[in-house]
Amino acid sequence: MKRSNRVVWFGAIAASVIILISLIAAPSNSKINIGSTYNRAPDGYGAWYAFMQQRHSIQRWQKPFKELETQTRPVTLLQVNSYLETPIISPQERKWLEKGNNLVILGVRSDVTAAKFSTMQKSPFGDVNIDTGRRRQLSAGEEVDLGDRFGAVVWEKQYGKGKAIFATTPYLAANAYQDNLSNFQYLAYLVSSKGNILFVDEYIHGYKDASVRKSEGEGDLFSYLAKTPLLPMLVQAIAFLGVLIWAQNRRFGKRETDDIPEINNSQAYIQALAGVLQKADKNDFVVEMVGKQEQLQLQKALGLGQVLMEHQTLIDAWVEKTGATAAELQAVLKVQSRQQPMSERDLISWLGKWQSLRIKN
Repeated sequence: MKRSNRVVWFGAIAASVIILISLIAAPSNSKINIGSTYNRAPDGYGAWYAFMQQRHSIQRWQKPFKELETQTRPVTLLQVNSYLETPIISPQERKWLEKGNNLVILGVRSDVTAAKFSTMQKSPFGDVNIDTGRRRQLSAGEEVDLGDRFGAVVWEKQYGKGKAIFATTPYLAANAYQDNLSNFQYLAYLVSSKGNILFVDEYIHGYKDASVRKSEGEGDLFSYLAKTPLLPMLVQAIAFLGVLIWAQNRRFGKRETDDIPEINNSQAYIQALAGVLQKADKNDFVVEMVGKQEQLQLQKALGLGQVLMEHQTLIDAWVEKTGATAAELQAVLKVQSRQQPMSERDLISWLGKWQSLRIKN
């Protein structure tokens, strides 16, 4: 196999491995991260969480909902949905609420109304920026907390000793609104309840405690891959990589030989002769040979034939045909006529003057 082909194959292998590692190790940018307090993007809640840490005791909850029942103190749980969800309280959640716990759910599905998409809603903390046209038409037992003539944006319902609060937008206090302090303060008001522990649900965004990952069979990388389509992909990639490595050490068919470039004998002779003359410091020979060729080229350009002429005759013809002064041509011909050795620097200068004469002609 040719060296260039081997480079291509190994490059392809390296690229495949990099892509595979990126698929496994790269953080997820899917919509599940919307509303997470770990998210610093405009649709995340990182800024609001930092705001709350300075004012209240708040923690991230990274376990299933049923684990909340082990808490000895009442809890207020904030859930920011990544997708709009139907505002339905399950029997398990209802029992939990009736014991005196609170549940705040942002991002529930309601009908789109004729309300403007972007409005400023009045609250005790100032105008709250709301960007959704969805409104809730309240049913029995529900009370509006924030809304307008089109319906409720935020409402609540009592369940025994506790209550559930809903909002039609998941972006109530997202990072995009951190310049509007009223949004942050209003959500802080909704989740505040005297004596309750405040949790923000990160489990719904895919974040799990180590103990939970272990119990759900995600304690190590292999267990995680076994539950995803990445495991078959990884096995196939390893097999493919093995075949390619084996192919690099095995030849199929006849052995191929590298093409040997043809040698230009004339060019090789000239280069060899130039090297000998340079080592022997024979610049005078170079001046003589090059000077004759340059003179013949000049005579040809002037239409004077291919037989070397006397220098003065050539100078007279040069002045007549070009209108230039005789001094320039005399200078290069004079150098060509002298017998003493010429330095490499003077030789380069002399060749430059010949080139200048050809351009002028």
